[in-house]
Amino acid sequence: MTPKMNKATTAKSKPSADELKTIKGTRDIIGQDFFWYQGFFEKAAEIALYYGFQPIETPIMEKESLFVRGVGSGTDIVDKEIYSLKTKGGDRLALRPEGTASIMRAYFEHGMQSLPQPVMLFYYGPFFRHENPQRNRWRQFYSFGFEVLGTKKSIADATVIKLTTSILEEVGIKDIVVKINSTGDSDCRSAYRRELVNYYRKHSRQICADCRQRLKTNPLRVLDCKNIKCQDIKAGAPESISYLCTGCKQHFKEVLEYLGSMDITYEIDSSLVRGLDYYSRTVFEIFPSNDDLETDEIPSAIAGGGRYDGLSKFLGARKEVPAVGAGIGVDRVLNLKNYSKPTPRLLKKPKVFFIQLSFDAKLKSFTVIEILRKAKISIAQSLSKDSLSAQLAIAEKMKVPFTIILGQKEALDDTVIVRNMDNRSQDTVPINQLADYIKKIK
Repeated sequence: MTPKMNKATTAKSKPSADELKTIKGTRDIIGQDFFWYQGFFEKAAEIALYYGFQPIETPIMEKESLFVRGVGSGTDIVDKEIYSLKTKGGDRLALRPEGTASIMRAYFEHGMQSLPQPVMLFYYGPFFRHENPQRNRWRQFYSFGFEVLGTKKSIADATVIKLTTSILEEVGIKDIVVKINSTGDSDCRSAYRRELVNYYRKHSRQICADCRQRLKTNPLRVLDCKNIKCQDIKAGAPESISYLCTGCKQHFKEVLEYLGSMDITYEIDSSLVRGLDYYSRTVFEIFPSNDDLETDEIPSAIAGGGRYDGLSKFLGARKEVPAVGAGIGVDRVLNLKNYSKPTPRLLKKPKVFFIQLSFDAKLKSFTVIEILRKAKISIAQSLSKDSLSAQLAIAEKMKVPFTIILGQKEALDDTVIVRNMDNRSQDTVPINQLADYIKKIK
């Protein structure tokens, strides 16, 4: 008697075609694309290290409450975009939608407040937001971020902006536009928020439904609205810098003076608030020039950040930790026309193709490869091939200048044949002298 198949058994025996596709908003990064990403991360990390930043890697999953408290309710990230899950043990976790809250959590968890301040950290990797996939916008996206924790000084803000612009310039993005604003601190921002709400309420019938809701939950976010219907109203809104207290005015003035001394061109954008709860004082975004965009492409920020002195208390800490940071949208940078595609250190175009013939040669192949690896000589090979012609064809297609041939006779004699692929001349070389020989002819 044939057993009755349940739905789970049926699903297992007849997988749908969709099971062999990536999830919407994600993608595989393959071949040259992988090296473009790796090249960016290595270049950015190198520059960050020169500026005194140290690496940190936080988990991709954190407690959901970390982001709800840190990023803030009433934001699109928390209300619409966060990927949350409930474990079998009942814990509520989330895939990280941004990196700053995790860095602040790590700062306290590892007792970094006892270290000399400020603590300067950089990180990179995948982040996750459930938003509508479109050009250069993915649900799994890649960022490079850095944070300065433990100082209120305006020079820290300037350092973060300088580091961001330096990284972008080093990878070919030259004529960038830095837009900057100050939203004040918790004291002077309350007066500004009140004026902003009063202004928008006078125009409540003319703004979109989202902005009417934002006025109730997170008023500053009305200035983030991209709805065409709201643009004229936004243009006439009160400016945050008009409500800055004496301390915030001085802080902002110093930041701008530092930028001027470094010849960083900036524009003050009164509508820029980066509507996350934890931002205070300096906020900024960086845009590419039109030369880096396709003809019909709408400019999007490729980097942004700001100061977040209040985040530590949002997360439940007793002590305020003044901090400032930034993040670079790597996916967007890599798709700009002038991205220079820096070569990662792990990628060295091989100048030698290793060919083996016979089983005895295969047995000795790894000895030869290890000798060359330890001498930092990059090679290509196809150990699964058997014939000379098949392996030579691959070598010619790759346009390598030299081949190393290890046949049965050579395996017995502990030698190899090194062939010049241009003129077909060749030498027999003892294996123990191979690395020095290759270095000389390269």
